[in-house]
Amino acid sequence: MTNLNNKPTFIDLFAGCGGISLGLEQAGFFPLYVNELDDDALESYLKNRDIEYPHLRGLNYHSRDIKDVFAEEGYFKWLLKNLNNDFGRNFKKDPVDLVVGGPPCQGFSGIGIRRSYSVEKGEIPSNLLYHDMANFVKKIKPKMFLFENVEGLVRSRWTKDGEKGEIFKDVLKTFEKIPGYNVKYKLVRAKDYGVLQNRPRILIVGIHKNILKKQNDETDAVKAGFLPEPTNDFPNIEDIFSDLVDSNFQYGGKTSVYKSGVSNKFQEEFRSKQHVKGSISLKGDILTEHEYSKHSERVRERFQYMIDHNGKIPKDLKTRKFSQRVLPPTWKKGKGPTITACSLPDDYVHYKQARSITVREWARLQTFPDWYQFAGKRTTGGTRRAGNPRTNNFKRDLPKYTQIGNAVPVKLAFEIGKHFKSILNMK
Repeated sequence: MTNLNNKPTFIDLFAGCGGISLGLEQAGFFPLYVNELDDDALESYLKNRDIEYPHLRGLNYHSRDIKDVFAEEGYFKWLLKNLNNDFGRNFKKDPVDLVVGGPPCQGFSGIGIRRSYSVEKGEIPSNLLYHDMANFVKKIKPKMFLFENVEGLVRSRWTKDGEKGEIFKDVLKTFEKIPGYNVKYKLVRAKDYGVLQNRPRILIVGIHKNILKKQNDETDAVKAGFLPEPTNDFPNIEDIFSDLVDSNFQYGGKTSVYKSGVSNKFQEEFRSKQHVKGSISLKGDILTEHEYSKHSERVRERFQYMIDHNGKIPKDLKTRKFSQRVLPPTWKKGKGPTITACSLPDDYVHYKQARSITVREWARLQTFPDWYQFAGKRTTGGTRRAGNPRTNNFKRDLPKYTQIGNAVPVKLAFEIGKHFKSILNMK
């Protein structure tokens, strides 16, 4: 039995494949319980924790639909009792330290809004899941909570004629109404915390008034000390991709071993081994999730032209795709990362090779280490990936690219986790 009396603990709701959890774990937090609706995303989460946190795969400590949790009478009393028994900590006297959650955000993101067709935001069930998270916090009464979502939430309206930002006002008010917490918020950019993406995200942090040494009226979560100050230590694309380049790659094929050694500290971190401290994968060691798309000759020609002409596309090679870009090997001086990885593998073209990004490269953009594995299909498309709200079809596939694109970058979560530990006064 793991004794958790002196270790920070957390619960992850709408956890996806586990980006925010991994960052928190790296910062020293212990995962107690995970909630995720999609089977493939949940399997990605669990398979990477079977050795270190085997309790999570048991039915006691994971759930698929958060609404089922509330439907089961006495569930929270039962959950806390089991946690008390299994981990030797009285979670009534010494509550769970942190509850985190990022409810599905497709209805608020730029792409998601276009795919929502003519359906109003309030008619899309996933847009209302913040109420479930707030109710979960009320039941568990953690020392802190963190809500995460896309930048589009800040501007979104419930209806076409609604007030800009009205949804975020409702979300913020919902969390502010939870008894006993001081709540702050901030729109942060992942690049400010060591991630090679711009990736703006709105974060709402609640800290129980018993934890706060002093309170202030500042709403900005960073200025108020609820979130960490930026680290500004992001790498360049070539810093994290160069050791994955296989000069003999084949379209439709895969590279199964590392073709070179590491050349910088970032590559060392990505190639660290999961359960062997201080050890990294060497040249010739197994490499996973590095499969290449089978592009047509026309697509290859377009990609190569883009690489050779600073991202430009000739008229005869243009398509309806609106966002395709070549990844720059280095960021412009004083600018930093300008990209945000979403869910489509061909959103970005490799800076050196006429191809889209592999799952492993996509994962590195989100700062997942190379040992992290993903379950399910590599990719999919159409209504299987986007659903169709007009026909009341809200079911979405979550292939590997989408799982990774939906995740909170691990490095961002790590920096937040370190800061939360300092607030909790835990080593």
